[in-house]
Amino acid sequence: MSKTPEATTVQAKNDNLTQVSKFTRENQKSLIFIASAIVAMILVYVLYQKLYLAPREAKAADQMAVAQEFWAKKDWDKAIKGDAGYPGFEKIVTEYSNTKSANLACFYLGVAYLNKGEYRKAIENLNNYRGDDAMVAAEAYGSTGDAYVELKDYSNAASYFKKAVDKASNTFLSPLYLKKLGLVYEAQNDSKAAADAYKSIKNDYPTSTEAQSIDEYIARVEAKL
Repeated sequence: MSKTPEATTVQAKNDNLTQVSKFTRENQKSLIFIASAIVAMILVYVLYQKLYLAPREAKAADQMAVAQEFWAKKDWDKAIKGDAGYPGFEKIVTEYSNTKSANLACFYLGVAYLNKGEYRKAIENLNNYRGDDAMVAAEAYGSTGDAYVELKDYSNAASYFKKAVDKASNTFLSPLYLKKLGLVYEAQNDSKAAADAYKSIKNDYPTSTEAQSIDEYIARVEAKL
């Protein structure tokens, strides 16, 4: 007598359970070892965070305070190199790597180098910034674009200004970088792209400071089309 489909399905399930049980018995030692290794890895990670990274994070944040004061005063050399026993952002990036403070220091350092006219160093450090804050990230992209403008690398400048516009997505920074994007397109003799950038300010950010005089820019580039 042949088995019904239901009986066949039940038998198949039982066979699978038997195979799983057999596999577990035969590999019990290996499974225990793997489980123990996972637990050990989790424990090491927790200890690393609490006993190593957290104290470094606190110390780095404390060390950064003086460098931030120099940066705010636009004393770029002291912000970069430090002064009177206080480290600058350059040393913080090196000595406190893997901390949030060191990551933020990359942004400060990049802007400082940009203002000193050391554009390659500015780009390098700004590209090393990996923050979640949309405003700071947008400014990092925008400052990188500024550095490329100074190097007359307009293609890369346009790319970073577009990233800054998208990342910021607000009425304060987005129109600013759209205007810079339009100016870069003008430098590339791309009047249509420049007009599109300026019109985005007019249409998407009509209350922004940049929008108040943007009609002049639109008229200028449209006259060249």
